[in-house]
Amino acid sequence: MTKAVVVKAKRTLIGKKDGWLKHYAPEQLAAFVIQALVSDLSEPVDEVILGNAVGPGGNIARLSALESGLPASVPGLTIDRQCGSGLEAIRLACHLVESGAGQIYLAGGVESTSQSPYEQRARFSPEEWGDPDMGIAAESVAELYGITRKQQDEYALMSYRRAVQSLKKGYFSDEMVKIDDLPKQDEGINPRMNYERMLRRLSPCFKEGGTITLGNCCGVNDGAAAVLVMSEEKAKELGYRPVLRFIGSAVAGVDPNYPALGPIPAISSLLHAHSLTMQDIDLVELNEAFASKVIACAGALSIPYEKLNAEGGAIAFGHPYGASGAVLVTRLFHEYQRYDAKYAIASIGIGGGIGLAVLWERAS
Repeated sequence: MTKAVVVKAKRTLIGKKDGWLKHYAPEQLAAFVIQALVSDLSEPVDEVILGNAVGPGGNIARLSALESGLPASVPGLTIDRQCGSGLEAIRLACHLVESGAGQIYLAGGVESTSQSPYEQRARFSPEEWGDPDMGIAAESVAELYGITRKQQDEYALMSYRRAVQSLKKGYFSDEMVKIDDLPKQDEGINPRMNYERMLRRLSPCFKEGGTITLGNCCGVNDGAAAVLVMSEEKAKELGYRPVLRFIGSAVAGVDPNYPALGPIPAISSLLHAHSLTMQDIDLVELNEAFASKVIACAGALSIPYEKLNAEGGAIAFGHPYGASGAVLVTRLFHEYQRYDAKYAIASIGIGGGIGLAVLWERAS
């Protein structure tokens, strides 16, 4: 079978809503990433596939492709699987390569919450099922699993500290594209912040007497991320060094009232399909929308924290919905070049009760 590989991965900085990236339309953010990915590409791209969740609507992948300067002959496809959209775009591109539909794809996601035209979120499920906001749903997961405020703050502190250490080591410079005069640093990471003190001082923000605060969950963010996916044969022909090889993927549904639990059946199914256990997996990038989610999933799947979001996660960086799944893969692409890892998983829980997981192995 033709195998799909990732040969390049780039992202913008992740900005806060109404922050550093507020003046950039989503197609502009995506264009910065696309231009970096094709800068040394000598053959045309078969298609641009981008995920997006909060607008402005239309085929933003096509818009972004044209904005980036790609020729009109390159089509675009936009995917909405809410916050799993970016990972779904990459998953689809890999499956298209495997099927022989094409050999070169740009796939990822983009989000500008700052420029979203929508005042309210979309419905995730019918009212008769229950359609809770994500914060309330995360509180429900904490209650279901008996996860305390202290546990969530401890996990969040680990994420912040890992992100700050990674920033100080310069780990993010290679994966970020330059945008005008903005720094190549995620807006939400502050090396001078006393995160331990900050976490102690915050009050619950979604429910009176709850356990979730603005410190132990992600922010609302802008950003874009994408990868260059090719067949392994085409990558070698063009002189690229493949880093990630696509092995397989799984998607699963769960109760919409507990969307954070989606990664549990998705990852379990993925491991079973490939006769692997969590002991075989070296790195896991699991989107940190909420600390309660990560704690619940890590416990149910027996994921050691040392394998999980090794350089920090969305609690520290931020969560640009449609781009976040692509950020996970971009992180893995660059982590593979620093760690002795064979297998890795990128996974995300999605509003409406969906889990998505993709399995990778070292390609070179």
